[in-house]
Amino acid sequence: MFDLKARVAIVTGGNGGIGLGMARGLAAAGAGVVVAARNAEKSKRAVAELEALGAIALAVSVDVTDEAAVRGLVSTTQARFGRLDILINNAGTNIRKPIHEYTLAEWHRVLDTNLTSAFLCSHAAYPLMKQAGGGKVINIGSMMSIFGASFAPAYAASKGGIVQLTKSMATAWAADNIQVNAVLPGWIETDLTADAKREVPGLNENVLRRTPAKRWGTIEDMAGIAVFLASSASDFVTGAAIPVDGGYSIQG
Repeated sequence: MFDLKARVAIVTGGNGGIGLGMARGLAAAGAGVVVAARNAEKSKRAVAELEALGAIALAVSVDVTDEAAVRGLVSTTQARFGRLDILINNAGTNIRKPIHEYTLAEWHRVLDTNLTSAFLCSHAAYPLMKQAGGGKVINIGSMMSIFGASFAPAYAASKGGIVQLTKSMATAWAADNIQVNAVLPGWIETDLTADAKREVPGLNENVLRRTPAKRWGTIEDMAGIAVFLASSASDFVTGAAIPVDGGYSIQG
């Protein structure tokens, strides 16, 4: 039920953080993995990790906000593997400041990286998945899809958009046997959240206080949900937004 042998996945931003954690899970379950990211050296290290797990892996340097580059990514995947079964839209960024301090360029940078990229990658992947008779799209949202924060206006808007985009895609593509779901990570230890710890006073203490698990998540915690949503175990799950947060979102 959870076997991903002969399946092929693209993971955007798959060379670190949550994306790498998910890519490791897919690789361990037998999938071939395309690591799609801008930092070629970091992607090379990620591919070596995945190959050590026994997977066939490929690094593709791509700007996921560029339509032509995204179509090139999908074409490269098809040429190398002959198919595409799984897409994880994980690429993301954040600029932490209150909304009144944002510039339009900063707003566009966050929205384009976090939300528009998911549209572009999904749009490009759809024909291959339809041709294959089905597929899985996993969009990475956030706790900020649920909560507001003064320091994350564009990030929260983009992640809220991810949830609604997920629902629209799930409805549109159900007849093609393509399941589309969103994962809402809580506070996970990554380079991105390391910056947040430095920039947001009291964040670490608040996360530990509010999370029933009494710890931050790790990228290893993201592997299981990725395998579930990428496998036949989730064939009747679509349009869902699933928190992976150690219980953070259930606390008042």
